[in-house]
Amino acid sequence: MSELTATSSPSLQDFVREYYGKLLASSLDLATNACCASGAPPAWIAAAVANVHPDVEARFYGCGFPVPHALAGKVVLDLGCGTGRDVFVLAQLVGPTGTVHGVDMTAEQLELARSTEGWHAERFGFARPNTRFHLGFMEDLGALGFEDGGVDVVVSNCVVNLSPRKDRVLAEVARVLRAGGEFYLSDVVVDRRLPADVASDPVLYAECLGGALYEADFIALAKQAGFLDPRVVTRAPIAIHNAEIARKTGAARFSSVTYRLFKLPALDARCEDYGQVATYRGGVPGAEALLWLDDHHAFERGRPERVCRNTAAMLTETRFGAFFDVSAAGESHFGEYPCDPTIAARQYASGADAGGGACC
Repeated sequence: MSELTATSSPSLQDFVREYYGKLLASSLDLATNACCASGAPPAWIAAAVANVHPDVEARFYGCGFPVPHALAGKVVLDLGCGTGRDVFVLAQLVGPTGTVHGVDMTAEQLELARSTEGWHAERFGFARPNTRFHLGFMEDLGALGFEDGGVDVVVSNCVVNLSPRKDRVLAEVARVLRAGGEFYLSDVVVDRRLPADVASDPVLYAECLGGALYEADFIALAKQAGFLDPRVVTRAPIAIHNAEIARKTGAARFSSVTYRLFKLPALDARCEDYGQVATYRGGVPGAEALLWLDDHHAFERGRPERVCRNTAAMLTETRFGAFFDVSAAGESHFGEYPCDPTIAARQYASGADAGGGACC
């Protein structure tokens, strides 16, 4: 990691490590709610969240619930796992045949995570822990032994914004994911490029605001890394109640956004219509009757829905392929696909954030 330290912002990175490792005793010590703006958990994972050790929960810093469906038996990697709250939630969903890895650069937080592994395994009814924790940097997963294409799903909760090299994070995620794998992340984005004095302010950076990317820049970085069709799952505004921080950030508007990025190299640059129809067969735990792919694609069990070719690929060439019937793309191209909400998404809009986002 010497190259990373030399080419980024070591003092800022060191401050973040100190901030989360020594200065914060719990999420109550944060100056804003940007790093803990997640609210109540979705109903389908509420019981799993309740199974987490209270000491781990007390030191949770996250801005969403990047916990996707259909994880049984999978290998999952959590970037910036902290004390392991999301790792232990995911551990219940992958089950005893799956594995969840957590990576963090803060030794103090990992110490707590490791000390509760046995407690969690016993609570989950597992013979042994299915979790692994690694001290290191998400910009260099190879140094931690993560090989090419060895992970099914990567998640991250309000941590990518803390990296001084977000391009390297995305490149590393793309490298370790299997074909058809997914990067499912919640993070803070902003509606403009921040001034240098705001972006480099240590406290603003540690509070997940200074390092927030202008959303268009994040999407461009994701596409450069090979995630060609980023999808918004949920979006919520972040309110800054600290007067001094609000003065520094000015009129900039921050949001907590959950994205899903699939590693599918053959996607179209925009949504294209090949007359395809997708039907959800059901069977995904926690989404037996209705599955949301993103904020405007919901699929009700048994109801056929028209989809663009990119969405069809996301439902057939990923772990979701076991749960969908999708007609093959025909030879006829009918032009650009109007990526409007599916029928089920319009009917059940209260089930997910229906605002913002588009296919491409």
